[in-house]
Amino acid sequence: MAASAPFVLAIVLVALVFDFINGFHDAANSIATVVSTRVLSPTAAVVWAAAFNFIAVFVFGTAVAKTMGRGLVALSVVDATVVLAGLLGAIVWDIITWWLGLPTSSSHALIGGYAGAAVAKAGFTALLFPGKWISTLVFIVVAPVMGLALALGLTVGLSWALRRALPRRVDRVFRVLQLGSAAAYSLGHGSNDAQKTMGIIVGLLVAEHRLFADSPFRALQLTDPNTVPAWVVIACGAAMGLGTMTGGWRIVRTMGQRLTRLQPFGGFCAEASGAITLFLASHFGIPVSTTHTITGAISGVGAAHRLSAVRWGVAGRIVWAWLVTIPAAAGIAGLAYLVLRAAVA
Repeated sequence: MAASAPFVLAIVLVALVFDFINGFHDAANSIATVVSTRVLSPTAAVVWAAAFNFIAVFVFGTAVAKTMGRGLVALSVVDATVVLAGLLGAIVWDIITWWLGLPTSSSHALIGGYAGAAVAKAGFTALLFPGKWISTLVFIVVAPVMGLALALGLTVGLSWALRRALPRRVDRVFRVLQLGSAAAYSLGHGSNDAQKTMGIIVGLLVAEHRLFADSPFRALQLTDPNTVPAWVVIACGAAMGLGTMTGGWRIVRTMGQRLTRLQPFGGFCAEASGAITLFLASHFGIPVSTTHTITGAISGVGAAHRLSAVRWGVAGRIVWAWLVTIPAAAGIAGLAYLVLRAAVA
């Protein structure tokens, strides 16, 4: 598909639309626990989460963005059509799973879409395998297990430490502490998820940098894939924050009510454990799923009380949705690439 500087910038806007959708699709990750425990009202919770989603872009580095920009797909294959098709694959899959109320990973939808479009263009040699693929795929399992283990350990440890405390006092204290843990988790969400779209935008601008040389937009020309411009960082953080403010109530109900019942004490343990997992992943540049992470953490809190406290049927349905996310988004993106290419053939 023939590209121009305005066409590339239009795709950048599509990428920001994906970040917005990521925000409302994954809003449940940041607010389900704090809403289900009634520490904050739904409106206050989304504003709280959105604020820390945005603040995260100023707190963390851009290691995850660099992984997405040059660690998964060969830059020689990337062009405007590949990026557009990849974004369409991720957006369509996110909308389908949002409608079904399934807390799937927007991160893995984006990774799958990006890879599917690249493979449709150049075959599997377009993927930089093993590269960063190994750590990314391994963390599909590691992130929820780590979240579960940390939450289980934290719940058991605090329960033992507070075994003589009055339940009403514990509840009152953890209602305050949960504000901090919810903020920390939202920071983790913003630090990892917003960076993925930053990496896609940087990859696009580098791949099509020649189009900007003689255009009115020459100031946006980018040739170094290791550089993430400030305007990209701010735009992605703002888009995700705005998306989070729109809610995503279908998934909030699944995460905060159907998986297991939470009290402020449990909400704190789940959010704190999830935040630790995300901070570590972001530090090492691993694009993990915030959805997988918080689902594991919530399950860990429930399992600490008794295994039957977790609705494993709901958890199983979520896991199946996780497993099909990358291939489903890749398939949609691959088809989108073929349609887009045929449209201008």
